[in-house]
Amino acid sequence: MSTPIILSEPSETGSLGVLQLKRLWSRTLASRSGKPVRNVAEQQLEHLVTDALGLGFEQTQQYLFQNAPSFEEFERWIVETTGGVDAQQVARINAAVTGADVPEAVRGWLADIDAMAPVLTAEDLAHWAEHGYVIVHDAIPEETRAAAEQAIWNHLGANPENPDSWYVPNDHGIMVQFFQHSAFTACRRSLRIHKAFAQLWGTSDLWVSTDRVGFNVPERPGWMFRGPNMHWDVSLARPIPFGTQGILYFTDTPPEQGAFTCVPGFQNRIDAWLDGLPAGANPHAEDLHALGSKPIAGRAGDLIIWDHKLPHGSRPNRGVRPRIVQYLNMYPTRREEREAWV
Repeated sequence: MSTPIILSEPSETGSLGVLQLKRLWSRTLASRSGKPVRNVAEQQLEHLVTDALGLGFEQTQQYLFQNAPSFEEFERWIVETTGGVDAQQVARINAAVTGADVPEAVRGWLADIDAMAPVLTAEDLAHWAEHGYVIVHDAIPEETRAAAEQAIWNHLGANPENPDSWYVPNDHGIMVQFFQHSAFTACRRSLRIHKAFAQLWGTSDLWVSTDRVGFNVPERPGWMFRGPNMHWDVSLARPIPFGTQGILYFTDTPPEQGAFTCVPGFQNRIDAWLDGLPAGANPHAEDLHALGSKPIAGRAGDLIIWDHKLPHGSRPNRGVRPRIVQYLNMYPTRREEREAWV
């Protein structure tokens, strides 16, 4: 008889006082031992907790699977990795886990965002409704953008002036598993970015993702583009809920330089397209470029937000410089909104 899996309760905490965190730890170690316990709603909540702590979800899973730490070791790793956890953020996480009201201090901060002048104009919102994406120009200050770009060069040990140094072996293709840096944090805390997402979601009560960065180098013999090609990051089971995704350009990115690529307007016709597929057809195996894919150029400091119903991806870099980006998204706090989002 197999040993029963004993999961920590969501209410159990350690030195950080974060609800759901010990349950995430115990669930992951159970999965590591070959006894996975699947609960989609809780996995979504645990993704929120890691985002809020400033941890990449993949990064956290990798650490737990490779090290099988005690919970105390896991909490120490969190502090060492992120530089510490703010008490106000812990209170906000715990309110999200329990479904309680947003803490008063956070309500004041959200009210300030509500009071900001709109970032997206009427024309931007009309473009969003028709095409399913919008570009937020100058989403971050120039000094933040430059610091973030330099951090990626440093992390890779590459030199902007030495093209041979750009071709760094990477198991994740154009994705770089680099999550924590003060410049990345500044991007995630940008009020201009937050306001833009708030306008699209209809609420400022949003969490920001702790996602990785990207480094897409020009193709050359022996180093060809490895994707990601056109895809969705959301289930196509209907009804497909509203959701957003985002990418922040740290470099000027013309269309040929591996620009973000999507099928504009597809959010308005995805249901009809799915209905028209032959019985048993796999929508992910279709030629998604044939639907009308388009590279979206942008300037350094531009944020592209898109509706997650759009097929999207990168494309081969046929330019002369790397495309350097940070992936960045926001999503709602409230349980019912969160469950609709994922």
